[in-house]
Amino acid sequence: MKLGVILPTFRDGAGDALDVAAACERQGVDGVFAYDHLWPMGSPTRPSLAPFPVLAAVAARCPSLYVGPLVARVGMVATSHLVGQFRSLATLAPGRVIAAVGTGDAKSRDELEGYGLVFASADDRRDEVEAVAVALKDEMSVWIGAGSEATNELARRLDVVLNVWDANGDTVAAHIERGPVTWAGPVPEDLHGWLDTLMNAGVDWAVFAPGVDVASLANWRHRA
Repeated sequence: MKLGVILPTFRDGAGDALDVAAACERQGVDGVFAYDHLWPMGSPTRPSLAPFPVLAAVAARCPSLYVGPLVARVGMVATSHLVGQFRSLATLAPGRVIAAVGTGDAKSRDELEGYGLVFASADDRRDEVEAVAVALKDEMSVWIGAGSEATNELARRLDVVLNVWDANGDTVAAHIERGPVTWAGPVPEDLHGWLDTLMNAGVDWAVFAPGVDVASLANWRHRA
Protein backbone atom coordinates (compact mmCIF):
# COMPACT_ATOMS: atom_id res chain seq x y z
CA MET A 1 0.00 0.00 0.00
CA LYS A 2 1.37 3.39 -0.99
CA LEU A 3 1.35 6.34 1.41
CA GLY A 4 0.46 9.93 0.61
CA VAL A 5 0.24 13.29 2.36
CA ILE A 6 -1.90 16.29 1.49
CA LEU A 7 0.25 19.41 1.49
CA PRO A 8 -0.57 22.47 3.61
CA THR A 9 -1.71 24.91 0.92
CA PHE A 10 -4.09 27.14 2.89
CA ARG A 11 -1.21 29.58 3.16
CA ASP A 12 0.00 32.86 1.66
CA GLY A 13 3.02 31.12 0.17
CA ALA A 14 4.27 27.69 -0.84
CA GLY A 15 7.15 27.38 1.63
CA ASP A 16 5.38 25.09 4.09
CA ALA A 17 4.11 22.85 1.29
CA LEU A 18 7.57 22.50 -0.22
CA ASP A 19 9.08 21.72 3.18
CA VAL A 20 6.52 18.97 3.83
CA ALA A 21 7.10 17.52 0.36
CA ALA A 22 10.86 17.41 0.99
CA ALA A 23 10.28 15.67 4.33
CA CYS A 24 8.01 13.14 2.63
CA GLU A 25 10.67 12.33 0.08
CA ARG A 26 13.33 11.93 2.76
CA GLN A 27 11.11 9.62 4.80
CA GLY A 28 10.10 7.43 1.85
CA VAL A 29 6.46 8.53 1.56
CA ASP A 30 5.23 7.74 -1.95
CA GLY A 31 3.33 10.85 -2.96
CA VAL A 32 1.95 14.25 -2.11
CA PHE A 33 -1.34 15.85 -3.01
CA ALA A 34 -2.98 19.27 -2.88
CA TYR A 35 -6.53 20.45 -2.29
CA ASP A 36 -8.37 22.22 -5.11
CA HIS A 37 -10.24 25.00 -3.30
CA LEU A 38 -10.65 28.70 -3.96
CA TRP A 39 -10.62 29.22 -0.21
CA PRO A 40 -10.58 26.87 2.79
CA MET A 41 -14.05 25.47 3.14
CA GLY A 42 -16.19 27.89 5.13
CA SER A 43 -13.43 30.52 5.38
CA PRO A 44 -13.63 32.84 2.36
CA THR A 45 -11.20 35.39 3.81
CA ARG A 46 -8.34 32.90 4.12
CA PRO A 47 -5.84 32.10 1.35
CA SER A 48 -5.68 28.92 -0.71
CA LEU A 49 -2.92 28.13 -3.19
CA ALA A 50 -3.87 26.70 -6.58
CA PRO A 51 -2.84 23.03 -6.66
CA PHE A 52 -1.14 22.66 -10.03
CA PRO A 53 1.61 25.31 -9.60
CA VAL A 54 2.48 23.91 -6.16
CA LEU A 55 2.55 20.36 -7.49
CA ALA A 56 4.70 21.45 -10.42
CA ALA A 57 7.23 22.97 -8.00
CA VAL A 58 7.22 19.74 -5.97
CA ALA A 59 7.61 17.61 -9.08
CA ALA A 60 10.70 19.56 -10.12
CA ARG A 61 12.28 19.36 -6.65
CA CYS A 62 11.30 15.86 -5.53
CA PRO A 63 11.86 13.36 -8.35
CA SER A 64 10.72 10.30 -6.40
CA LEU A 65 7.27 11.58 -5.41
CA TYR A 66 3.96 10.99 -7.12
CA VAL A 67 1.94 14.20 -7.34
CA GLY A 68 -1.71 15.04 -7.89
CA PRO A 69 -4.62 17.16 -6.71
CA LEU A 70 -7.09 15.64 -4.29
CA VAL A 71 -9.27 16.14 -6.05
CA ALA A 72 -9.40 18.51 -9.02
CA ARG A 73 -13.01 19.60 -9.17
CA VAL A 74 -14.66 20.00 -12.54
CA GLY A 75 -16.26 23.38 -13.14
CA MET A 76 -13.31 25.35 -11.80
CA VAL A 77 -11.86 25.56 -15.32
CA ALA A 78 -12.96 24.28 -18.72
CA THR A 79 -12.66 20.52 -19.12
CA SER A 80 -10.07 20.88 -21.89
CA HIS A 81 -8.03 23.20 -19.68
CA LEU A 82 -8.13 20.73 -16.78
CA VAL A 83 -6.91 17.94 -19.05
CA GLY A 84 -4.14 20.26 -20.24
CA GLN A 85 -3.09 21.00 -16.65
CA PHE A 86 -2.64 17.30 -15.94
CA ARG A 87 -0.68 16.78 -19.15
CA SER A 88 1.54 19.77 -18.43
CA LEU A 89 2.26 18.42 -14.95
CA ALA A 90 3.14 15.08 -16.51
CA THR A 91 5.87 16.71 -18.60
CA LEU A 92 7.59 17.56 -15.31
CA ALA A 93 6.78 14.26 -13.63
CA PRO A 94 6.38 11.59 -16.30
CA GLY A 95 4.82 8.47 -14.84
CA ARG A 96 4.28 10.19 -11.48
CA VAL A 97 1.03 12.12 -11.96
CA ILE A 98 -2.27 10.99 -10.47
CA ALA A 99 -5.26 12.53 -12.20
CA ALA A 100 -7.67 12.64 -9.28
CA VAL A 101 -10.92 14.35 -10.28
CA GLY A 102 -14.29 14.86 -8.66
CA THR A 103 -17.70 16.37 -9.19
CA GLY A 104 -17.65 18.60 -6.12
CA ASP A 105 -20.78 18.93 -4.02
CA ALA A 106 -23.04 21.45 -2.34
CA LYS A 107 -20.38 22.18 0.30
CA SER A 108 -18.20 23.84 -2.32
CA ARG A 109 -20.98 25.63 -4.16
CA ASP A 110 -20.27 28.95 -2.44
CA GLU A 111 -16.70 28.93 -3.72
CA LEU A 112 -17.79 28.66 -7.34
CA GLU A 113 -20.60 31.17 -7.13
CA GLY A 114 -18.39 33.55 -5.15
CA TYR A 115 -16.13 33.77 -8.20
CA GLY A 116 -18.97 33.95 -10.69
CA LEU A 117 -18.65 30.33 -11.78
CA VAL A 118 -21.60 28.09 -12.52
CA PHE A 119 -22.45 25.25 -10.16
CA ALA A 120 -23.75 22.81 -12.75
CA SER A 121 -26.17 19.96 -12.18
CA ALA A 122 -24.85 16.68 -10.80
CA ASP A 123 -25.35 14.97 -14.16
CA ASP A 124 -23.46 17.69 -16.01
CA ARG A 125 -20.59 17.59 -13.50
CA ARG A 126 -20.45 13.82 -13.80
CA ASP A 127 -20.27 14.15 -17.60
CA GLU A 128 -17.29 16.49 -17.18
CA VAL A 129 -15.56 14.03 -14.85
CA GLU A 130 -16.11 11.29 -17.42
CA ALA A 131 -14.65 13.45 -20.19
CA VAL A 132 -11.49 14.12 -18.15
CA ALA A 133 -11.13 10.48 -17.15
CA VAL A 134 -11.58 9.18 -20.69
CA ALA A 135 -9.03 11.67 -22.01
CA LEU A 136 -6.37 10.73 -19.47
CA LYS A 137 -6.85 7.14 -18.35
CA ASP A 138 -4.50 5.73 -20.99
CA GLU A 139 -1.81 8.26 -20.04
CA MET A 140 -1.76 8.25 -16.23
CA SER A 141 -3.53 6.84 -13.19
CA VAL A 142 -7.03 8.28 -12.83
CA TRP A 143 -8.93 8.47 -9.55
CA ILE A 144 -12.56 9.56 -9.30
CA GLY A 145 -13.75 10.96 -6.00
CA ALA A 146 -16.50 8.79 -4.52
CA GLY A 147 -19.94 10.29 -4.05
CA SER A 148 -23.35 9.25 -5.24
CA GLU A 149 -23.90 5.75 -6.52
CA ALA A 150 -23.97 7.13 -10.06
CA THR A 151 -20.53 8.67 -9.57
CA ASN A 152 -19.15 5.50 -8.00
CA GLU A 153 -20.56 3.44 -10.85
CA LEU A 154 -18.87 5.76 -13.35
CA ALA A 155 -15.47 4.86 -11.88
CA ARG A 156 -16.28 1.18 -12.15
CA ARG A 157 -17.57 1.49 -15.71
CA LEU A 158 -14.44 3.33 -16.82
CA ASP A 159 -12.19 0.87 -14.92
CA VAL A 160 -10.44 3.60 -12.94
CA VAL A 161 -9.75 3.98 -9.23
CA LEU A 162 -12.40 5.10 -6.75
CA ASN A 163 -11.07 7.47 -4.08
CA VAL A 164 -13.08 7.55 -0.86
CA TRP A 165 -12.85 10.35 1.70
CA ASP A 166 -12.90 9.50 5.42
CA ALA A 167 -14.78 6.24 4.82
CA ASN A 168 -14.95 3.64 7.59
CA GLY A 169 -13.68 0.09 7.27
CA ASP A 170 -17.01 -1.44 6.26
CA THR A 171 -17.54 1.12 3.52
CA VAL A 172 -14.01 0.63 2.23
CA ALA A 173 -14.47 -3.15 2.15
CA ALA A 174 -17.75 -2.84 0.24
CA HIS A 175 -16.16 -0.62 -2.40
CA ILE A 176 -13.12 -2.89 -2.78
CA GLU A 177 -15.41 -5.79 -3.71
CA ARG A 178 -16.18 -3.88 -6.91
CA GLY A 179 -12.78 -2.52 -7.87
CA PRO A 180 -9.63 -0.65 -6.82
CA VAL A 181 -9.94 1.87 -3.99
CA THR A 182 -7.77 4.57 -2.50
CA TRP A 183 -8.54 6.13 0.86
CA ALA A 184 -7.98 9.73 1.95
CA GLY A 185 -9.01 11.53 5.09
CA PRO A 186 -8.09 13.13 8.40
CA VAL A 187 -5.42 11.70 10.66
CA PRO A 188 -6.95 9.07 13.01
CA GLU A 189 -6.00 8.76 16.66
CA ASP A 190 -4.55 5.30 16.04
CA LEU A 191 -2.63 5.98 12.86
CA HIS A 192 -0.77 2.68 12.67
CA GLY A 193 -3.87 0.65 13.49
CA TRP A 194 -5.83 2.36 10.75
CA LEU A 195 -3.01 1.82 8.28
CA ASP A 196 -3.05 -1.88 9.14
CA THR A 197 -6.82 -1.96 8.55
CA LEU A 198 -6.54 -0.27 5.17
CA MET A 199 -3.65 -2.45 4.03
CA ASN A 200 -5.43 -5.64 5.07
CA ALA A 201 -8.56 -4.50 3.22
CA GLY A 202 -6.57 -4.14 0.00
CA VAL A 203 -6.51 -0.35 -0.35
CA ASP A 204 -4.00 0.84 -2.95
CA TRP A 205 -3.16 4.21 -1.34
CA ALA A 206 -3.73 5.81 2.06
CA VAL A 207 -3.53 9.60 1.90
CA PHE A 208 -3.67 11.78 5.01
CA ALA A 209 -4.68 15.37 5.58
CA PRO A 210 -2.13 18.06 6.44
CA GLY A 211 -0.61 17.68 9.87
CA VAL A 212 0.03 13.95 9.73
CA ASP A 213 3.31 12.91 11.36
CA VAL A 214 5.44 12.01 8.35
CA ALA A 215 8.00 10.21 10.53
CA SER A 216 5.21 8.05 11.97
CA LEU A 217 4.14 7.08 8.46
CA ALA A 218 7.72 6.10 7.73
CA ASN A 219 7.91 4.07 10.95
CA TRP A 220 4.78 2.14 9.96
CA ARG A 221 6.22 1.48 6.52
CA HIS A 222 9.39 0.05 8.01
CA ARG A 223 7.44 -2.07 10.49
CA ALA A 224 5.01 -3.31 7.84
